[in-house]
Amino acid sequence: MGKDIIFRIEDSIKKNWDRDALTDYKGSTLQYKDVARRIEKLHIMFSEVGIEPGDKISLCGRNSSNWGVAFLATLTYGAVPVPILHEFKADNIHNIINHSDSKLAFVGDSIWENLNEEEIPNVLGVIQIEDYNLFISRDEKLTYARENLNKLFGKKFPKRFDKSMISYYHDNKPDDLAIINYTSGSTGFSKGVMIPYRAVTNNMEFADRALNLKAGMTIISMLPMAHMYGMAFEFLYELTVGMHIYFLTRIPSPKIIFQALNDVKPSVVVAVPLIIEKIIKKNVIPKLETPSMKLLLKVPLVNEAILAKVRETMISSFGGNFYEVIVGGAAFNQEVETLLHQLKFPYTVGYGATECAPIICYEDWKKFVPGSCGKAAYGMEVRINSEDPANIAGEILVKGPNVMLGYYKNEEATAETIDADGWYHTGDLGVMDAEGNVFIKGRSKNMLLGPSGQNIYPEEIEDQLNSLPYVAESLVIHRDGKLVALIHPDYDTAFKEGKSVQDVAAQMDENRLELNKNLPAYCQIASVQIQSEEFEKTPKKSIKRYLYQ
Repeated sequence: MGKDIIFRIEDSIKKNWDRDALTDYKGSTLQYKDVARRIEKLHIMFSEVGIEPGDKISLCGRNSSNWGVAFLATLTYGAVPVPILHEFKADNIHNIINHSDSKLAFVGDSIWENLNEEEIPNVLGVIQIEDYNLFISRDEKLTYARENLNKLFGKKFPKRFDKSMISYYHDNKPDDLAIINYTSGSTGFSKGVMIPYRAVTNNMEFADRALNLKAGMTIISMLPMAHMYGMAFEFLYELTVGMHIYFLTRIPSPKIIFQALNDVKPSVVVAVPLIIEKIIKKNVIPKLETPSMKLLLKVPLVNEAILAKVRETMISSFGGNFYEVIVGGAAFNQEVETLLHQLKFPYTVGYGATECAPIICYEDWKKFVPGSCGKAAYGMEVRINSEDPANIAGEILVKGPNVMLGYYKNEEATAETIDADGWYHTGDLGVMDAEGNVFIKGRSKNMLLGPSGQNIYPEEIEDQLNSLPYVAESLVIHRDGKLVALIHPDYDTAFKEGKSVQDVAAQMDENRLELNKNLPAYCQIASVQIQSEEFEKTPKKSIKRYLYQ
């Protein structure tokens, strides 16, 4: 194993002392030396209240510089950070703080408004993320430390504070617990994934090989840092190489994202499919589907010139300074991916899981095979549990240093997920070609059985359905032995084109008939049900399927 994450953080802070480190977009900036100073102050608070290496500290709030500092302070102290998604409901947040045995909790203003301190009786205190003041303190030493923090800092560093004085916790072993990350999957249950140092280290080594990022480069943190995808590849790795990280502290709508991309011009873009799809469906595809454009696209030389111009425009809209767009976290729409490949747009699709901290598969965009999610990442083994892995879908199994220790205080779930030979059973179904490219078919839990026992992958049907007129998103479910499509229409586009609600409803049934022409008999959609509101989603923007069964 290479240098662990705590060494990397310490080394980067020292090497990049005077560089910009963390910025709240359209807000203030912390340099690496400012990050170091704040880490030391939080270490003093931890020490005064008796926090020891291995103790758990929860963090729940929107992405921000102070969230990042609190996480780094926890990790470099030797304590175990427990990131909690701010989208979780109050009862789930209470449950995670209690279940994880957290001694302290960092909580954002807007989150704290909905929490009940009586529901988290075992924490010594709750610290406000925005300025590290105390929401509650149940320990006199914690109160004293916060009220006298500058004095205590001056006592520890009486003459000056510089990089030579930084020395973080380094007694951890590869299999020691580094992070507990509670899952946010579409099954409805949160389990505490125990991520060891070896998993974080190997993810960093993977990034060393896969991403040519250097000190001074920029990235925008759009995904929740409480999710391992955003944590590892929009924050932790970038910090260890000395990059400047911008946090979108508000809800990352397409409008805000593209303004930030234009301002920051990031060196790499990490995103979930929904963000890319919305932008392309609204801004690119309609322009290519006008009668005159369709005609021009049939002329070879003109076709090439048009596609080159569209590609140039798209690259510019993503900031124009990135090596590639890395898409992950959910399945990609086939129509959108086909267009990106046709345009020779620099994108790649990766595959991961919280249980692997998170990377499982990846391939550089220049070698990436469309429709796949890459090959087994550095240090990892991937196999398909099938008698014919190239043609018959089977469960994707994973082995290697990225695999978790197990689920916190849940030996039964751990035994169901990691077998005796150390293979992590992902619950995803896929096939693998001769070159090792993995193609995901769907979640094994989502797979439906046809009338004669045929395997039906609802995600594949939904992918086709989402490409039909006025469909924003869809979900295919089994109801009374028949397949039903739940559809949330793209009312914005429909109304702009002068369509009524009734017109949209009629179009949905036309879509059903059109879709059925391309589906085997056992996959036919029997009826459509319109959902007036967007489907509820996880922070990865996957639909919470269990709510609609």
